[in-house]
Amino acid sequence: MLSTTASALLNPVIAAIPAPTISEIPFWPRPIQLYALCLITGAVAAFILGSRRWKNRGGHEGAIIDVGIIAVVFGIIGARLYHVFSSPDAYFGPGFDGTGDPLKILYIWNGGLGIWGAIALGAVGAWIACRIHGIRFSAFADVVAPGILLAQAIGRLGNYFNQELFGGPTEAPWGLTVDPDHPNFPAEFPADTLFHPTFLYEMVWSLVGVALLLLLDRRFPLRRGMMVWLYVAWYTLGRTWIEMLRIDDAQLITFFGIEQRLNVWTSLAMFLLAIGFLVYLWVTRPRTPEARTSADAIYVPGRERGPEGAEITSDTEAATDTSIESETTDQPRRG
Repeated sequence: MLSTTASALLNPVIAAIPAPTISEIPFWPRPIQLYALCLITGAVAAFILGSRRWKNRGGHEGAIIDVGIIAVVFGIIGARLYHVFSSPDAYFGPGFDGTGDPLKILYIWNGGLGIWGAIALGAVGAWIACRIHGIRFSAFADVVAPGILLAQAIGRLGNYFNQELFGGPTEAPWGLTVDPDHPNFPAEFPADTLFHPTFLYEMVWSLVGVALLLLLDRRFPLRRGMMVWLYVAWYTLGRTWIEMLRIDDAQLITFFGIEQRLNVWTSLAMFLLAIGFLVYLWVTRPRTPEARTSADAIYVPGRERGPEGAEITSDTEAATDTSIESETTDQPRRG
């Protein structure tokens, strides 16, 4: 145990995470919020990683953008709705007493997006787009799962710039400094209080998860939804303990006499669901070469596409066969 004097001497050396000095970049006609910039950067990184993985699976690159854009739009709407549902006080007042401001629901740039709403409604959007483009939804989900986790890691940095969603007080050297004049600073704590940087915990956890998913997919090709359920299991395992550190306002739910944040119960439920699906998919995994080939298919039968994205039909195949036959026939014979 360090003495008080020794701890005081070490404080200048082991610096806490400083509070951000800016939250936006001046721009015309309105400033660019760093929170939004982090979300956009995460989305771009997810698209790049997803496109590479999709191309490696034999798909045309444009499919990730075609499906992804619809999924992102649905996901943002779902993320906002889940946040409003899980933290309604700012929008409707405590106990829905009408003292809140419902118009703030539209102010997404101020922060407040719930990951479970993003995943749920984003999946609906992706499913609709996959149906339109003849893509197997499970194959698409497996391909983009690591990219989604990467986007979440980058997006969490936006919480730092917004000085939001931090944890309780801590004396750890990596404690987070929050501006005492910021609206999110808890009034019950002294101005020099350091807080758990839960945004950083989740960033690191997610980045480790990205590496883990990619490594496991190389060793054991994860198909039929296994990759996406492994992503859910990893993320919720970390989110459960990280969520329990947070002190921001949230809906509290009591189960079995235990009161916890809604996101904690949601994470636990999704973790158990993901483990169940992983066990089922592993037990029923394809055993024969033919079955494994079928599991690797990324397009709905009859809706296959070529490298350029053109749908392959019987007419296309016939034309290709005729072209090949013609080229073979035109070759000069050698005596």
